[in-house]
Amino acid sequence: MPPASCILLTMYRPTIGLEVHAELATRTKMFCDSKNDPDETRPNVNVCPVCLAHPGTLPVINKEAVRHVLRLGTAIGGTCADFTEFDRKSYFYPDIPKGYQISQYEHPLVSGGTLAGVAITRVHLEEDTARSTHAGGQSLVDFNRAGIPLMELVTEPVVHDAETAGRFARELQLLLRTLGAGEANLEKGEMRIEANISVSKSDTFGTKVEVKNINSFRSVERAIAFEIDRQIALIESGGKVVQETRGWDEGKQETFHQRFKEGSADYRYFPEPDLPKLYIREIAELAPETLRASLPELPWERRERYQELGLKTEDVEFIIASNARGTFFDAVVRELNVLAPLEIGFLTGLAANYFISDLAGESRNATPTSFAKLIRMVVAQDLSSRGAKDTLAILVFKGGDPEEIAREHGLIQSHDSGALKVAVQKVLAEEEKAVGEYRAGKEAALQYLIGKSMKATKGAGNPALLKELIVAEIG
Repeated sequence: MPPASCILLTMYRPTIGLEVHAELATRTKMFCDSKNDPDETRPNVNVCPVCLAHPGTLPVINKEAVRHVLRLGTAIGGTCADFTEFDRKSYFYPDIPKGYQISQYEHPLVSGGTLAGVAITRVHLEEDTARSTHAGGQSLVDFNRAGIPLMELVTEPVVHDAETAGRFARELQLLLRTLGAGEANLEKGEMRIEANISVSKSDTFGTKVEVKNINSFRSVERAIAFEIDRQIALIESGGKVVQETRGWDEGKQETFHQRFKEGSADYRYFPEPDLPKLYIREIAELAPETLRASLPELPWERRERYQELGLKTEDVEFIIASNARGTFFDAVVRELNVLAPLEIGFLTGLAANYFISDLAGESRNATPTSFAKLIRMVVAQDLSSRGAKDTLAILVFKGGDPEEIAREHGLIQSHDSGALKVAVQKVLAEEEKAVGEYRAGKEAALQYLIGKSMKATKGAGNPALLKELIVAEIG
């Protein structure tokens, strides 16, 4: 379907609400003692009578899963519940052997809050379903995933474009990882995003369509953009948008009908009789002040701190995207700050350049101390840019001391003007044409001669000193 024209897009107001499910990182499942291992490849290994819904079994609440959700709620400024309970959400499907899912309805763990400028409605806990696969005329069910703690976050319908939705989803993944609540890998199904989309010419919401099966952030944006165009085109052609659930076809880059949307009444919610009511205030480790004290530096706080150090926006986003990167880089900054607090902005920017372009955030055998020492060697002009890259490559592969590595491989930059003068004189004698061009006013010839001199000294010559010697020799 071709995109709606710019004129039509300005006539309609898209409204988008997001529902995000994220598996939580706990030792065991939500209501039983079976192992929570999303990387298990053998089917039906991490199962027990509770998550297989054998008659007579009773669920038990996973306190760590509750804590994960309450910490996230605290981080986004939401209201954490004093009282909560679980509910039965009834529907029949092969991946729900009980015939109902234990979820939360009227009393979610978290209400309100904001993330990436998007208002949150609620955050609650439920159990994940089993995984169904369909191939060769067979349908198979793997219950390893059944019962894994699943956080569901619902936003207010306050998003109006695909880019904002994508930015929100990325920030949520980053927050979950920062809190240690889960890895939220979309490609592994650990985080699943659904978008509720409508378009209208007025302030009244249009008919809402839910889009599922979105397995990447880019697909979130593309699916929303497509669905906005589809609904506008349908209305403009005289058709009517119906409330339905649609899937996203990654190959065709379009949405497709799956089923007509159920309402909450269809699920026949009622309080789960086999689980106790939770009075959060009575659980000391879940008290608000305890939760706040447990929070690490949050992504937006780290982002602001790096920006105050003068780092480029794209460098900041690369570093904070991984806890490991941020931890390593912070240790480097501390090392640099001890020795040169007045130059920390310059040193941090230089460190970020090498960290991103040469380490690609993968430190391996390099330590923050050795990496910081390498940066100081570059600033002291003991290493050229080329020499620093070569030293860093060896440092990452083998570890060790950057100064010893540089000396062993002849990468220390020479400041011996006598030795460098001999090399320069030899180059000038061999490059008479370039010498003549420089004398004729061609500045590029000087850079060429510096490059030749660097090559003659096997990269060990200080470029600034070489330039002075060349200019002096040519006169």
